[in-house]
Amino acid sequence: MFERFTEKARTVVVLAQEECRQRGDQAIGTEHLLLALFRVPENLAAMVLDGFSVRRADVEADLAARWTTPPPDGAADADALAALGIDLDEVRRRVEEAFGPGALDRARTPKRRFLGGHIPFAKEAKKALELALREALALKHNYIGTEHILLGMLHGEGAAHDVLVERGVLLDVARVIVDELVRGRRAG
Repeated sequence: MFERFTEKARTVVVLAQEECRQRGDQAIGTEHLLLALFRVPENLAAMVLDGFSVRRADVEADLAARWTTPPPDGAADADALAALGIDLDEVRRRVEEAFGPGALDRARTPKRRFLGGHIPFAKEAKKALELALREALALKHNYIGTEHILLGMLHGEGAAHDVLVERGVLLDVARVIVDELVRGRRAG
């Protein structure tokens, strides 16, 4: 399938791997593909997103909010520990005495760091790339471009799909815009 990818679409995949590696994630997700689309100059997917007023900074903020999950309430845990005779307030006091104020409030996000080599695609990203091929075939294109990757992400699941839909990007409208942009390029 990758032999059908345009140079820009291949660059998106490489940059998605970079995005994933920089974050220390274990698999390339649709969010990495979406962020990579913004990094490739003058591509049709970026033009479509621009038409929907979707900017990289907004997408980054939306993804950051998804990546930062709020801590659980903890009330049920405190009750369960109290039933065992463990006083959480006393535990907190002792930890802060030993490690400083707010020691238990610091967020820990252990991440596996890739130094190089292959990073696998997450299930949703694989599906988005498969759907990109289907979109290209449906539009009677003999290649897979950045625009098809965008349409593939709009079909399926994953963070990119959710962020794009929340930002008002609709698959059917995006498909029409892609078709018009491709025709315009052929005519010009």
